[in-house]
Amino acid sequence: MKTHNEHWRKKSYQKATLETKLLVVDQILSGQLSNNQASKKYDVPRTTISYWLRKYSTLVQQNTILKKNVCIAH
Repeated sequence: MKTHNEHWRKKSYQKATLETKLLVVDQILSGQLSNNQASKKYDVPRTTISYWLRKYSTLVQQNTILKKNVCIAH
Protein backbone atom coordinates (compact mmCIF):
# COMPACT_ATOMS: atom_id res chain seq x y z
CA MET A 1 0.00 0.00 0.00
CA LYS A 2 1.28 3.48 -0.85
CA THR A 3 2.18 5.89 1.88
CA HIS A 4 0.86 9.42 1.95
CA ASN A 5 4.08 10.92 0.54
CA GLU A 6 4.36 8.59 -2.49
CA HIS A 7 3.19 10.00 -5.78
CA TRP A 8 1.44 7.97 -8.43
CA ARG A 9 3.59 7.84 -11.52
CA LYS A 10 2.31 7.03 -14.99
CA LYS A 11 4.13 4.14 -16.66
CA SER A 12 6.20 5.18 -19.66
CA TYR A 13 6.43 3.15 -22.85
CA GLN A 14 8.87 3.17 -25.73
CA LYS A 15 7.55 4.17 -29.13
CA ALA A 16 6.64 1.10 -31.16
CA THR A 17 7.97 0.69 -34.69
CA LEU A 18 5.64 0.26 -37.63
CA GLU A 19 6.81 -3.37 -37.93
CA THR A 20 5.85 -4.04 -34.30
CA LYS A 21 2.45 -2.42 -34.76
CA LEU A 22 1.72 -4.49 -37.86
CA LEU A 23 2.95 -7.67 -36.15
CA VAL A 24 0.70 -7.09 -33.14
CA VAL A 25 -2.33 -6.28 -35.31
CA ASP A 26 -1.70 -9.34 -37.51
CA GLN A 27 -1.38 -11.67 -34.51
CA ILE A 28 -4.61 -10.36 -33.00
CA LEU A 29 -6.60 -10.50 -36.25
CA SER A 30 -5.33 -14.02 -37.00
CA GLY A 31 -6.40 -15.18 -33.53
CA GLN A 32 -2.89 -15.98 -32.28
CA LEU A 33 -3.16 -13.46 -29.42
CA SER A 34 -5.89 -11.59 -27.60
CA ASN A 35 -5.61 -7.85 -26.91
CA ASN A 36 -4.66 -8.62 -23.30
CA GLN A 37 -2.02 -11.16 -24.30
CA ALA A 38 -0.50 -8.79 -26.88
CA SER A 39 -0.49 -5.98 -24.33
CA LYS A 40 1.52 -8.06 -21.88
CA LYS A 41 3.80 -9.68 -24.48
CA TYR A 42 4.80 -6.43 -26.21
CA ASP A 43 4.46 -4.12 -23.16
CA VAL A 44 1.92 -1.88 -24.91
CA PRO A 45 -1.26 -0.50 -23.29
CA ARG A 46 -4.49 -2.21 -24.37
CA THR A 47 -5.96 1.15 -25.36
CA THR A 48 -3.04 1.71 -27.73
CA ILE A 49 -3.58 -1.69 -29.32
CA SER A 50 -7.28 -0.90 -29.78
CA TYR A 51 -6.25 2.34 -31.48
CA TRP A 52 -3.90 0.45 -33.82
CA LEU A 53 -6.69 -1.98 -34.72
CA ARG A 54 -9.10 0.87 -35.52
CA LYS A 55 -6.49 2.63 -37.65
CA TYR A 56 -5.65 -0.61 -39.48
CA SER A 57 -9.30 -1.37 -40.28
CA THR A 58 -9.76 2.20 -41.58
CA LEU A 59 -6.72 1.80 -43.85
CA VAL A 60 -8.02 -1.52 -45.16
CA GLN A 61 -11.44 0.03 -45.92
CA GLN A 62 -9.85 2.99 -47.71
CA ASN A 63 -7.62 0.66 -49.73
CA THR A 64 -10.62 -1.47 -50.72
CA ILE A 65 -12.55 1.59 -51.88
CA LEU A 66 -9.52 2.83 -53.84
CA LYS A 67 -9.15 -0.53 -55.60
CA LYS A 68 -12.86 -0.54 -56.54
CA ASN A 69 -12.59 2.98 -57.96
CA VAL A 70 -9.51 2.05 -60.00
CA CYS A 71 -11.24 -1.06 -61.39
CA ILE A 72 -14.34 0.95 -62.34
CA ALA A 73 -12.23 3.62 -64.08
CA HIS A 74 -10.59 1.08 -66.38
